[in-house]
Amino acid sequence: MQLITPRQLKDRLEQGESLIIIDVREDDEVAQGMIPGAKHIPLMQIPDRLSEIPQQEEAILVCRSGNRSGRAYDFLAAQGYSKLKNMSGGMLEWETL
Repeated sequence: MQLITPRQLKDRLEQGESLIIIDVREDDEVAQGMIPGAKHIPLMQIPDRLSEIPQQEEAILVCRSGNRSGRAYDFLAAQGYSKLKNMSGGMLEWETL
């Protein structure tokens, strides 16, 4: 599993990179804040919304702690996605930056 730290992600965003970030948390969690530019696709909706996740571009998966995004990573990898990254530590760590 390819990982990216919250600090690495924040640095890339601050450098102006246009990134595909998929937030797999539930609605109530996202209502408390998201990474700017992230797309919200709750974990359980991922199988029905594959067309919204580019298969040939890097996609960074985010959740509260890194666990659910890891499950999304495994599912997407099994569907043939190969340019995935899981944000380690999730939003819990992001919020400490």
